[in-house]
Amino acid sequence: MASKDQPKQFIPLNIAVLTVSDTRSLDDDKSGATLAERLMAAGHTLAAREIVTDDIEAIRAIIRRWIADDGVDAIITTGGTGFTGRDVTPEAIEPLFEKRMDGFSIAFHMMSYGKIGTSTIQSRATAGVAGATYIFCLPGSPGACRDGWDGILAAQLDYRTRPCNFVEIMPRLDEHLRRSKS
Repeated sequence: MASKDQPKQFIPLNIAVLTVSDTRSLDDDKSGATLAERLMAAGHTLAAREIVTDDIEAIRAIIRRWIADDGVDAIITTGGTGFTGRDVTPEAIEPLFEKRMDGFSIAFHMMSYGKIGTSTIQSRATAGVAGATYIFCLPGSPGACRDGWDGILAAQLDYRTRPCNFVEIMPRLDEHLRRSKS
């Protein structure tokens, strides 16, 4: 079980939040607000927050911009992970992954199963790494965002979490891009 190494200093990350929805605005975006509130309460910085329609190219444009931004360490999306015709977040983002994070989806579904039972299979939560940026795609409900943050991301995005966490390997995420081609 994970624990906190208290003598270690917390390292705040710059995290961007993207809500994928055809119907939400910043005024009524409860899921994006939930993520923003939780990440800031944990000591991280909200690097950016936007809402985009369920459109593959529009989603990719924002994600690519944030991947290229040295001021964004991680991206969390909410929405568009279901099975309706408009749910296209995995189709938009997974092709950008250099490495998939299959364990995130497994952990998310295990946690969700305890709360919502077999309804968890209606989510295509996914995660990966692109351009040395972590990307996590959560369902669009505030409850799923709370569960994803509280149950997985809060610990993995905290440098003090033992036995391991994502923060400690961040400096090495792009080492394949820095190797000489000799």
